[in-house]
Amino acid sequence: MTALHEVHELAEPLAPGRADVPVLGPNKAVEVARELGARFAAGSAERDRRRLLPTEQLEQLSASGLLAVTVPREYGGADLSAETLAEVVRLVAAGDPNVAQIPHSHFVYVNVLREQGTASQKERLFGDVLGGARFGNAQSEIRSKHVRDHATTLRPLGPRIGSGPARAAEWVLDGSKGYCTGALFAHWIPVLAHLDEDGPLHVAWVERNAPGVTVIDDWDGVGQRTTASGTVRLDQVRVPSDLITPYYLTFERPQTFGAFAQLLHAAIDAGIARAALADAAEFVTTRSRPYPDAEVERAADDPLVVHAFGEIELQVRTAEALLAEAGRAVDRANDDLNDSTAGQASLAVAAARAAATTASVDAGSRLFEVCGTRSALASLVLDRHWRNARTHTLHDPAGWKVQHLGRYAIDGTLPPRHGQV
Repeated sequence: MTALHEVHELAEPLAPGRADVPVLGPNKAVEVARELGARFAAGSAERDRRRLLPTEQLEQLSASGLLAVTVPREYGGADLSAETLAEVVRLVAAGDPNVAQIPHSHFVYVNVLREQGTASQKERLFGDVLGGARFGNAQSEIRSKHVRDHATTLRPLGPRIGSGPARAAEWVLDGSKGYCTGALFAHWIPVLAHLDEDGPLHVAWVERNAPGVTVIDDWDGVGQRTTASGTVRLDQVRVPSDLITPYYLTFERPQTFGAFAQLLHAAIDAGIARAALADAAEFVTTRSRPYPDAEVERAADDPLVVHAFGEIELQVRTAEALLAEAGRAVDRANDDLNDSTAGQASLAVAAARAAATTASVDAGSRLFEVCGTRSALASLVLDRHWRNARTHTLHDPAGWKVQHLGRYAIDGTLPPRHGQV
């Protein structure tokens, strides 16, 4: 068991990845995700109870090829659609949403490379991903004013020549990041930082075992307990200029970057909702006692229970349908990218996010309503579904998704380009 507040400094470098990771087509990727989701579900309750980090499960995910499915074809990847990836993430999350959340940033930063990476960065880093390597993240800052406020800074070493990252051969990175999901298990940690004190945001690609990098497993959330979403400290970390990517440029034109990231969050929530409903159905048909006034032999035949299940199923199906449509909207926008298509993709994802938030939180709570008193035993850990949903859905306020939908419905206002919608 991994203790809270333990500092992880690896004595040996992480493996650079494997050369035998398969390239998965869309149907195979969904099939593999379904199989892995079922496998991960078997131990998810025990991992939550004891806070056992899913190291083995992450290795299986890497070895399966699923983490490489969005690498572009020209670099040897399958380049699968957003719709397919959303279904892959949903299926893994239905098994264990902690395992599904850990590579969320991995896929997002693969997308950063697609958007703004240099040819040499793509060659090197996409090659690592195809070998099984994982990206983490060091993005948010706990002491900042808000989620888009950053104090972490890249400072140049040596004389400054020209502009941008290339004006110095090497840079020094200092700062502290929180909510760093995936960093503990990563081969590379992409760090969001200002170039100089007040320069634009860039991504510094830092190796997990680089000198000056410390990953602290201090995540103490009530849900998503085994994501190791802790702290990354950066002390005089040296970064060559050819491993710095201009993140800010992504938002100076129409883009689906934010919609893509939010789509994967919606997929995790939809997976939690489906898992809660499945566990409730299993429990009510095998362990619940019927209420005497229902005059039925099984709790599952109580008309009030059946009606409640129908309501939850409706919510979950709605979330799943909106998720699939949001994935298609992102794909359509990528095929013909402009302000209108990018905005429509963000609106479709906003609807999916809002619906999946409600479905996951409600399914995790109503599970106890339909299953009865026995389901409240702490040893069953059925409360993990609500805790996971409530914790993960806090990434972005669902109310702001509804606000953007409302503004569009009233006067056709498209969402902003800041990457949060």
